[in-house]
Amino acid sequence: MRFALSEDQRQLEASLKGLLGQVCTLDAVRAVAASDFETRIEIDGALSGMGLGGVLVAEPLGGLGLGLLEAVIAQDAFGAALAPVDFVAHAVMAPIALRTLETSALSGGWSERIAAGTARVAVAPMERSGAREGAGFNSVGDELTGKALFVFGVMAATHILVLCESRRIHIVDLGSQGVSIKHLDTIDRTRVFSEVQFDRAPGLCLCDDERAGRAMDAAISAGRVALAADTLGAAQTMLDKAVAYSLERKQFGRPIGSFQAVKHMCAEMAAALEPCRALVWQAAHAFDQGSEEAALMACLANSHLAEVGTFVAKTATEVHGGMGFTDLLGLHHWFKRIGANRQLLGGPERVREEAARLQGWVN
Repeated sequence: MRFALSEDQRQLEASLKGLLGQVCTLDAVRAVAASDFETRIEIDGALSGMGLGGVLVAEPLGGLGLGLLEAVIAQDAFGAALAPVDFVAHAVMAPIALRTLETSALSGGWSERIAAGTARVAVAPMERSGAREGAGFNSVGDELTGKALFVFGVMAATHILVLCESRRIHIVDLGSQGVSIKHLDTIDRTRVFSEVQFDRAPGLCLCDDERAGRAMDAAISAGRVALAADTLGAAQTMLDKAVAYSLERKQFGRPIGSFQAVKHMCAEMAAALEPCRALVWQAAHAFDQGSEEAALMACLANSHLAEVGTFVAKTATEVHGGMGFTDLLGLHHWFKRIGANRQLLGGPERVREEAARLQGWVN
């Protein structure tokens, strides 16, 4: 069996990378990092024209009817170009959660609205992916009180999915009374992370049974695979830049890439990164096939890419020497993207513990 992308998937990848090459240049990334929201909106608008917001929404509901593997292909490209989009939250996690809730959510037309672009939904998974002091929600009827820390995807969102302590999933209009949003300063300036606080905010309950937990778990698994793909794309770009620099930079009258020590550094990065592509694809494929190992594969892909991505980011910067730390090359933007991805939806230590629990190795 040959496990590789189909022709249609290759075309999707090529089309997306071609568009990103035009709209998401390094100058555009620098502008976004400097809080140029107009540039952020322009890039987001150009990508929205491809209809990728509905990649995981069924065709009868107005979406593309594709799978997580196609979403992963897109996220890989976003990571490589440092696209300032919240694709993981709006196009991956929210549609997966709504789809898992089945008819109770779909009857409200939320999936159709996501596919049409009239609703953009962020996700607050809370303790399902990592407990934070002072965070958590409770609900009384359709009113929510509580706080979500370090939520991504809120800035461009119209609504947010919230899992309450009572295992109820609510969807809240971010423009409602009782909702306050505080944007946070983080190392990754290409994306916006936020603190969302509710004070008796009105929230429509989509589910109040065991499906709520299953829906959020499925969303987290899909999100972890997408974040692994984002790290994969960013790390590949850092590797490519390191190799290109080693062939251009000369020392003692010859390219530094001709020195054995530098060759070894580049070879070690390539050897560590290349198997990760198959791992991420397999994790996405397992999810699309409804495999019993889907959650486990998501944990393995996410935690492994966190470690490999960190290694590549560090080593690629070292290949560049002192220039690697300057804004002239902009390498630090990819470095910071990888660092932020490492902690989203659970750090590698927590995710590996979860993988061990799924395999019955720990209680």
